[in-house]
Amino acid sequence: MQINHAGQTGGSEQIESKIRDFVARNILFAEDGFPHSDDASFLATGTIDSLGVLDLVTFAGQEFGLQVEPAEVTPENFDSVSRLSSFIRSKQRKAEDGCVSP
Repeated sequence: MQINHAGQTGGSEQIESKIRDFVARNILFAEDGFPHSDDASFLATGTIDSLGVLDLVTFAGQEFGLQVEPAEVTPENFDSVSRLSSFIRSKQRKAEDGCVSP
């Protein structure tokens, strides 16, 4: 189920949907959607190269309001829709936890 509340991380599919759409349109230049499973490796499938990773980092920072540190740009965080969405959620939780303290 996709939830379309702008600026909210709500629904379990919202982040994944945005990632799939970005990769399909801006990296694969495809109008018919993202052709792989969410767990498929971007690198192993040839979906992205090193420049594509930079595009993903920029996208994650701008779309989700994240500060991505150079040390965080790893395959563990950026090599699939599932990994990137988990990384984004983790960063958002950390930011929210940091904002709760007075």
